[in-house]
Amino acid sequence: MRSIPSFFALYALALGVLISPGLTVAADKPLPAEADVPYGAHPHQLLDVYLPPGAGEARPVLVWFGGLWEPAKHVPDLNRFFPAGIAVIGVEVRTMKDAVADKADPPISYVMNDAIRAVQFVRVNAARWNLDPRRIAVGGGSQGSLPALFVGCAGERANPDSTDPVERASSKVTCVAAYRSQPSIDPKQMQEWVPGVKWGAPALGGSFEDSLARREELLPVIRKWSPDALLNPGAAPIYFENEWGLKKPDDIEEGNYKVHSPAWAVGFQKLAEKVGATVNVKYPGHPTEKFKDIWNFIAQELKSPLP
Repeated sequence: MRSIPSFFALYALALGVLISPGLTVAADKPLPAEADVPYGAHPHQLLDVYLPPGAGEARPVLVWFGGLWEPAKHVPDLNRFFPAGIAVIGVEVRTMKDAVADKADPPISYVMNDAIRAVQFVRVNAARWNLDPRRIAVGGGSQGSLPALFVGCAGERANPDSTDPVERASSKVTCVAAYRSQPSIDPKQMQEWVPGVKWGAPALGGSFEDSLARREELLPVIRKWSPDALLNPGAAPIYFENEWGLKKPDDIEEGNYKVHSPAWAVGFQKLAEKVGATVNVKYPGHPTEKFKDIWNFIAQELKSPLP
């Protein structure tokens, strides 16, 4: 590892805010039905369960991921989902700081494996919260969108031979919502989409510059863990939304804009078109035909008839 602590500080700063403007939760957000539910043995493997009022048939659920560098659970405004009878679960994962401390190789594996396990855990415990295990969406804002995209692109990760019932459960999801997203840990790919951007270290085990210099050597790792490399025709439908257009607003700092530019999503969508995956991209001046916005996409996908 090379000068890792300074890179944590740099990229945390580059993210701007932990909760994106479009993700601000309501001031009167209800308390979770269950808080800090452990889905693994680590103290950062926790989730909060928010259930819409009332009883009745099993509810679809949105699983929303938090921080990659600092432990955190985030959820979008529940008022977007409760009226439609959709539950929301905020997930905290082991961070890349945790991975570096444990000498995990690569550090991003902690984040991605926890995202898979969280989905499996929710599915195994669906009856506990009256959830529909067939209707699980995943999502996140900014850094939290990366593990959601991994889940949606990685394919089935169930291990039928495991002695752990959670690991035997399916990891497949209905759809993926990515707000202000960075959908790659490949340093070369991200700079092709957004020239000059530096993001994601120490996902691959070192600084951004080190990862870029060693990119050919790191390709097997990138192909295993980066959502863009895992895109396939069977990937879950994906919706990207950004509050900025392809031109930087005058009042936005350049580093913040590069990290949250919709150019990431546009580049990802072009890759998806080549492999036959479904990706929607919305930003100012570029609406989507079928969906009003990312929240409408989640609701429509979760409430659509099952195949």
